[in-house]
Amino acid sequence: MPNDVSPTARALRALEILRTRPATTADELAVRLGVTERAARRYVGILREAGIPVESARGPHGGYRLGRGTRLPPVHFTQAEALGLVMAALSGRPAVTDADDLVGAALGKVVKALPESVGRQAALLREYASAAPDPNAAHPDPAVTSALVEAVAHRRRVLLAYRSEAGNAWEEEADPWSLVVRHGRWYLLCHSHRADAMRTYRVDRIGQVRPTAQGFEPPAAFDPVAVLEENLGSGWQFTTRVVFDAPPAEVAPWIRPPMGRLEPLDDGCLLVGSTRNPDMYVQDWLAGMPFAFRIDGGDELRAAAAALAARFTAAVADQPPPPGSR
Repeated sequence: MPNDVSPTARALRALEILRTRPATTADELAVRLGVTERAARRYVGILREAGIPVESARGPHGGYRLGRGTRLPPVHFTQAEALGLVMAALSGRPAVTDADDLVGAALGKVVKALPESVGRQAALLREYASAAPDPNAAHPDPAVTSALVEAVAHRRRVLLAYRSEAGNAWEEEADPWSLVVRHGRWYLLCHSHRADAMRTYRVDRIGQVRPTAQGFEPPAAFDPVAVLEENLGSGWQFTTRVVFDAPPAEVAPWIRPPMGRLEPLDDGCLLVGSTRNPDMYVQDWLAGMPFAFRIDGGDELRAAAAALAARFTAAVADQPPPPGSR
């Protein structure tokens, strides 16, 4: 944290930490604030002097916690923060300008509660800015998402009711490790006890979440975003194997994690993965690669590449594309 942050700002940050993480010790608070333990205790003192009851307890489960019935100070936005909030909402949910939209209604209340000097520009931005719909975005049920967040935070196994893209439905036990938002879609990373393996589920396809009393421990040194990216490139219906006539170091920057795993070869490298859409894999990903490559495996992927090649060949030969090409 920058050195020019005022003691009051750090004290308010300490208050937010204690509100969300009861039983925070002085050394934990110091780490989160980026200060010494002595300074952290001083900020707790500032809160107490302001009349906010901060209790402390000793022992293995001790630490600071807010007293019962604590009322937090009102939230204050700067004009830049208010504009940033509206812009983030528009970027993630184009329908936010609609008062009937759940997020739009909530954002409208926030903007109306802002002082005139702060909220004027935010209100104008919300009224006159437009956002094109994202065809890939999917908005899950807030109740389902809330139940999953609770289970992730408290490390509690859940019972899920899920429906796949193909319409297959099932129920299963899962240990919810993390929620990740990627390109407008919410994903649950979890350990599936039905499959006894890690699984990635779209949250908007989860119909019901029922918590259980069974706890779990997530994997150590777990990077949810990296794991999701890697997992999205495996387990799909059609296998993919693509050989590149270039070293892995040159090809790697062009490989998106959902495309698969890159392996070195004596005279190039091999991309091994899977896809549910061979046409998209060829047209959106392989066609833009600036390296010579050969499709070494995956009949569906080879057929998609042949169809695309036929279309481009016909485009420069002034003749209609061959029958059956897409």
